[in-house]
Parts: sequence; structure tokens; C-alpha cells
Amino acid sequence: MRWSAYWWVPWLLATTGMAETTKTPPTTRITPPAATQAAETQPAGDDEPYGLLTAERLTGNWGGARTRLEERGLTFNLGLTSIYQGNAHGGVRTRGADRFSGSVDLETTFDLEAMRLLQGGTLYIYTQGSWDDGVSGHGYPGDCFGVNGDATGDEAIDVLELWYEQSLLDKKVRVRVGKINLSVDFDTNAYANDETSQFLNGGLINTFNLPFPGQALGSLGAQVIVAPGEWFYFGAGIADAQADWRETGLHTTFHEEDSFTSLFEAGFTPTFKTPWGVLPGGYRAGLWYDPQPKAKFFDDLDGRRLTVPHKSDDTGFYTSLDQMVFKEQPGEDDDHQGLGLFFRYGYAPGDVNELNHFWSIGSQYLGLIPTRDEDVVGFGVAQGILSDRLKLQDQNPGRETALELYYALKVTDWLTISPDFQWILNPGGRHEARDAFVAGVRFQAAF
Repeated sequence: MRWSAYWWVPWLLATTGMAETTKTPPTTRITPPAATQAAETQPAGDDEPYGLLTAERLTGNWGGARTRLEERGLTFNLGLTSIYQGNAHGGVRTRGADRFSGSVDLETTFDLEAMRLLQGGTLYIYTQGSWDDGVSGHGYPGDCFGVNGDATGDEAIDVLELWYEQSLLDKKVRVRVGKINLSVDFDTNAYANDETSQFLNGGLINTFNLPFPGQALGSLGAQVIVAPGEWFYFGAGIADAQADWRETGLHTTFHEEDSFTSLFEAGFTPTFKTPWGVLPGGYRAGLWYDPQPKAKFFDDLDGRRLTVPHKSDDTGFYTSLDQMVFKEQPGEDDDHQGLGLFFRYGYAPGDVNELNHFWSIGSQYLGLIPTRDEDVVGFGVAQGILSDRLKLQDQNPGRETALELYYALKVTDWLTISPDFQWILNPGGRHEARDAFVAGVRFQAAF
């Protein structure tokens, strides 16, 4: 970790005491978050004394100042995620194959309507500092999914998102422009979508063969979400296909080839009223379009064919489903303890994409252990199937399968510790690879 790059963290904690980061602004999600998270703890009152073990955030409510700022439209979220992992068995390397990585995430949201500046307007800024790129970044397991979705390398501070959003027609329409992350509102899932609190493996965060611009971290673009009712929505987004999330995006967006990736998604978010309680779900399907020229997998005839064929206008589709199936307290609408299931599938044409098919499936249980109502246990399986056309390049394509088990132990309202275990079968999808076992622990703190 480059400590010199984080001189601003102590100052930031002392002067702001930001709230817990969620990586996405809490008002922008379309799918209802019920059934995925425990009920929010109410902020401490202005006169309530600070308690280290009882505070919602490590820095408390600042004597009520935090609540007053949020009521006036200014919300700060600051979180620290630290992850230690080691490749304990198999893969490429086990000796010295452990890494400590993490990120400091700061969100600032300006509710312009609450500020009495502009009705339905929101300005959002998301910055992140990080260190190390994890065991997969160093090639220890030899996998393709990556066992740590939070590891982004040594970066002092980057502006990952900076956008303006306008709500229209009683918030039934939302239009967003700026440096955006399309994975915030597309390919979402209630139980497998957040590397800071749910699964860590990249195959259990998003549909892995969906080509999000900017590595799903941020690129210049625009999106519109239309939700005519509580149970249905449609979304369309477009973003710079050549984006580098570490830069502003002005150069690649308005120069060179000017290629833009497009996503189109429709979803149903029903809430089923059953004898076993109210069970929310989410059912989404989408198409993607990538106009960038991509090299085809081809037989070079032992070097006699020198021209590499290319393909433009690449397209594919995906689906993401989640459903709560069991509720411990059927008569309590605000109690979300119980079992939820999820499933994803993605298709990308095998002539230019290494990962032809992808699927993942799994479950999450909130409050499995009695008296531990806010702890979460999750188990998931993800598999990527390599394109058979890789045989044209003398490769032996197969499939990579990742199994992950985590337990999120809520120590206090501001601290969660999550032991995490992953078994990677056939890392990289090559038949000669040794299965890898990766163990680790994640710490998530809210300031």
C-alpha cells in the first residue's frame, strides 16, 4: 500500500466523517432493495451520546449535523474496504501467493430539489482510491474471472462517476448524463451485485461476458430509465466503448473512432403476496451492442495467411433473475430475514469473444443463525465457457467454474467482517490448469 498516496484520508475523516458507501446512490436503483439488506438503523438523535459499539457509523451523527445536512440535500458516504486473500492450493503459484488490497470510496450526492435549486435534479460524484490488484492481478490462481472484484490496483484517487440526473413525470422517467457506470442500473441483481458486501468473485458480481465500457467503472455516456409502474421498467444506455476509467474520457469519446456501446434492458420487479409472506423478485433481460472492430479467431494456415479478419457490430444478450423464496417472519413486512435465489446467463458471439457462454446461480440467506439477524451467508457458482473457435489458434478451450462461499458477520452497524472461500475449477478454462483454492477475509467499515 502506498501510504503517501492517502495523506488526505485522516483529514477527510476528521473534517467530514462520511457515511457508509454503497457504491451506488441509494435513490437510483430500480429494483426494490427489500429482501437483500437488513432494515436500516435509524440515525442517532441530536442529543443521543456517541457510542463506539452502537453508532451507525464510526464517526457518529456529528451531534445531528449529518441528519440536518441530508435533510437539506447534501449526503456524504465514506467507506473503507480491505481484503486479504491467499492462493492456498493449486493454480499457478501458492508460495508467497497472498495479497492485501482495498479501496477507500467516497460518494457525494447533491439533491437539488431538497436544496430548492431544481426540482427532480441530482448531482452525484463518486471517487475512489485503491491499492494492489489482488491475487488474480498477480496471476497466482491463473483464473479469468478474478477472485477479488474490488481490486483495481494502486490508484491514489480517481473520479469514477460524475453525472447529473433529471427525474421527470413524478420520477417515472430518469435521464442521466456524464461519466456514468452502466452496471449501476443494468444487469443488476439483489443477491449478487456488490463486491463490498456480497460475493467477491468477478463471475458473481455481473454477467462476465457483457462488455461494460470502462470495465464497469465509469465512462462518458447517457442513459434513460422509464418506470411507468412499480412492477415494470425499461432502460437504454450508451457509453464510450474505448473508455479508460482512470481518465476523464474526453479524449476517447470525442476523438479517434468515436465508438459507443449500447445496452437495452427491460425488467419486471413483482412482489408476490403469498401465505409465506411478501416475497419480492426481479426479472431482467437485455441486449448489448458493441460497434468496435474485433479480431476474429481464424486459422492462419501456419503463417501463410497474414491478414487478420475483423468483425464490427458485435451483439449479445443477457438475463439476470432474483427471487426471495422463504421468509422467516411472514407477517412482518419490514423483516427481510430469509432465503433468496439468483440466476444469470449471458451470450456473446464466439467468433470474436473468448467467453461464448456464461451463467451463474446461487443463494443468499439473511439471518440464518438465531440471534444473528443481520448476518448474511451466500453461496454461488459461476461458469464461463470458452469459444470452440479458439481451436483454430491451436488452443484447447474448456470452461472455468468458480464456487464461492462467504459469511458477512455484522460486528457493529459500521463494521462487517466477511470470511470468504473460493474454489476455482479449471482456472482460465484451460484443461491443463490445476484447480485453485483461494481463502480470504474482507473488512468493510462505514465512516
